Amino acid sequence: MTRERRAATGPTAEAEAVCEELAAALRRTGIVLPSLTVDALTYGYGYEPPCVLVELGRCNVETTRKLIAVLKTAAP
Repeated sequence: MTRERRAATGPTAEAEAVCEELAAALRRTGIVLPSLTVDALTYGYGYEPPCVLVELGRCNVETTRKLIAVLKTAAP
């Protein structure tokens, strides 16, 4: 199944780009967050300035442990 993406501009495009960048960085460490996406509910809230959120979603314990390990090596 394919997902359609709306043509995005401004904050929405930035949120989609950063979401893709995060997904790619996580993949390089062997981590996949299956629910990682731009929060569609924040597209139309009308905040000024616009505030589009990235939804990190849920993950299982194994993925959480991988994420913790990566963060521990990255933290000072």
